[in-house]
Amino acid sequence: MKGRARHLVAAVTGLGLGLAALGPGLAPGFVLSYDMVFVPDPAFTALTFGTTGIVPRHVPSDAFVTALASVVPADAVQKLLLLAIFVMACTSAASLVPTARLLPRLAAGVCYAWNPFVAERLLLGQWALLLGYAALPWVVAAAAGLDGRGGGRRLVRALLPAAIGGFAALAVSALTALAVAVVSAGSGDRAGVRARARAAARVAAAAGVLSLPWLVPGLLRPAGVPGDETAVGLFAARADTPFGTLGSLLLLGGVWNGETVPDGYGAPLTASLWLAVVLAALAGYGKWCRGEVRWRRGLAAAAAAGFAVAALGAVAAPVLEGMIRLWAGFAVLRDGQQYVAPLAVLVAVGLGSAADRAAEARLPGVPVAAVAAPVILLPTLAWGAAGDLRSVRYPDDWARARRIVHGDPAGGDVLVLPWEAHRSYPWNRGRRVLEPLPRYLHGRRVVVNDAVTVGDVTVPPEDPRAVRLAAAARTGSPSVATLREEGIRYVVVDAEIGSQRPSGPAVEVMRGRDLAVYRIDGASRPAGDGVPAAPVIAAWAVVSLAVFWSFTVPGTNLSIPLLGSIKPRRSPHRRRTP
Repeated sequence: MKGRARHLVAAVTGLGLGLAALGPGLAPGFVLSYDMVFVPDPAFTALTFGTTGIVPRHVPSDAFVTALASVVPADAVQKLLLLAIFVMACTSAASLVPTARLLPRLAAGVCYAWNPFVAERLLLGQWALLLGYAALPWVVAAAAGLDGRGGGRRLVRALLPAAIGGFAALAVSALTALAVAVVSAGSGDRAGVRARARAAARVAAAAGVLSLPWLVPGLLRPAGVPGDETAVGLFAARADTPFGTLGSLLLLGGVWNGETVPDGYGAPLTASLWLAVVLAALAGYGKWCRGEVRWRRGLAAAAAAGFAVAALGAVAAPVLEGMIRLWAGFAVLRDGQQYVAPLAVLVAVGLGSAADRAAEARLPGVPVAAVAAPVILLPTLAWGAAGDLRSVRYPDDWARARRIVHGDPAGGDVLVLPWEAHRSYPWNRGRRVLEPLPRYLHGRRVVVNDAVTVGDVTVPPEDPRAVRLAAAARTGSPSVATLREEGIRYVVVDAEIGSQRPSGPAVEVMRGRDLAVYRIDGASRPAGDGVPAAPVIAAWAVVSLAVFWSFTVPGTNLSIPLLGSIKPRRSPHRRRTP
């Protein structure tokens, strides 16, 4: 089968996996789960570009969604993005297996698109992280070819999905690219050292430029870069199998939030079988690692480095805490499990390689079993993660509230009660979701509690407005005088309606089953906590030029140019055609 046909088959397989995984989430409406927040009719606002003063974790993914939603309905955008994750993951991983055989490539693609990491991060709602994850095998291929013509352009193109995903996705991809580029660049002599330095500089430059949309507003926040070392224990990897935390990470699981572990995952029998698959994949990669593929050692180094970062918070929390105290930017390493992504690439390619060796040995059942094993051993990812991911519609009360707030020419901001970061709405089947109102009421600055509570420990809020209003809002009945001083024009109560409302002369302008709105007259101008627009505009301009530059060479298809250095291995059992 020719190269383009193999890529097409892998893409169709990925699409089938995505359809199977999303299931009821493909119905009209929105899938709302933890960090996955999509709203109807999003608009470009200061929040979209991170200039309101909050930590810009949603930049630039919100801008990308808003741009797509100007062409197709927002709920369709969500489904297209989620399906694209599975299509890209299967296609990119399949492309890394150096064989002409289809089944070994599909084994790698299916393993990479359907595993505990994907399931847990999908349930956690981190679609933006998964977007970068899906393109990570392309990043590996591009980073290994940095010394060739157009290598820098290829790397920028490969990093684009991670750049859209934002800081977490780009951090994982940059770490992988750096390890692959440095190890693959040259030998240990002086020329090799120079080549490695040049490769590292190119990776740093590409990742740095693509980070500008979130890096600039993050660094220019008046409140500075947040970094609370006390949160290390909250987000450290946890055991979700009988093999402990490190064993769970090796099996590509170990997410910190136990509520996002798929139903039935981690049972002794299936966990043991999955362990056997992973060990076989690692053995296959180890044997294949002696071949001629140039990035083989680089990927192994990236997987080892990623595993070390993933385990850091669990086995050496004081070290990570000290790093964050030294520089708050190291807080990006707190959610360690996301750094097992390069290990997932290695496991997938290793499984494909093992299946290819079995095919060479004329064991046709092994490649078929390798393709089916990930799905069989994790069946509860299917049908919306066993029904957890279902499409819902926002209640009519929300649309009424938006018309009221957006139709008021007086200006002013919005405070949301109850004072909690996540909601478990009855209309969302009780599924936890990050407060959607800041995106839903896009015509106003919406102040919510952005503190994260896990068990008895709370990470303090990061939004300066939330910090100032926290004491009053936490009571459930903040005084109107306090709200006026902070420039709050409306208070929206989207849960516990009736028990929470402003204390004082506030006007109830709407009250429904799912939401209530109170207006406060005489709000003053709020304190300036925002980020200057000019540097942010300049950052987007630089990134736009870099992306344009990356596509100014022939062959700008995302996948094919990235795969140019990956040639199928000739089977020793196959005769050459004269």
